[in-house]
Amino acid sequence: MAKQFNVISLFPESLASYLDASIIGRAQEKKLIKVNLIQLRDFAVGPHKKTDDSPFGGGPGMVLKPEPIWRAVEATKKKVKGKKTRTILFSTRGKVFDNGDARRLAKYDNLIFICGRYEGVDERVAEELADEELSIGDFVLSGGELPALIVIDAVSRQLKGVLGKTESLEEVKGSYPVYTKPAAFKAKTKKGRVKGLKVPEVLMSGNHKLIEEWRKMKGDSA
Repeated sequence: MAKQFNVISLFPESLASYLDASIIGRAQEKKLIKVNLIQLRDFAVGPHKKTDDSPFGGGPGMVLKPEPIWRAVEATKKKVKGKKTRTILFSTRGKVFDNGDARRLAKYDNLIFICGRYEGVDERVAEELADEELSIGDFVLSGGELPALIVIDAVSRQLKGVLGKTESLEEVKGSYPVYTKPAAFKAKTKKGRVKGLKVPEVLMSGNHKLIEEWRKMKGDSA
């Protein structure tokens, strides 16, 4: 059964091109994952489909209203009833996402992502609706769409069949410098000098033991 990612956003179209490309696109074609893009405005009421309002206590900007988000999450949960589901709000106050979180979230059947905008999301969503808050770093973005893409990508890589080989995972093979053809070429470097740039000889030696030792050494020093 495909793992489902459900992204609630005011701008779901902004995610589409990335999700259709490369590894994530192929994973969807192979039905290993499914990404549902959900327009938050569809769950707003009234003639203007209002999804935001001014903050109590004053201050600049607008805040996403809780009711449309609640309706969107509840409607999504009804479609995946009985399956292991987790609801995540992307927030600057959330835990910084790492590869351990990617492995942990890969164990869920369904993930629901709430993408904030403007000055943020009504705090009652964080306190009473979301299971957890995540951040992707110590900086501020315009919305939660980019974090959603990052988490989808990182979690999908943990799923069997998404990558060509399990060994492609950096946590399995390690992280080290890589090179490809040509073995040598001339180019102007960042210091402005024309220089012959060569692949380290050990990588072309055919000695797999030496290559493995070199990769461990370079990976540790990176």
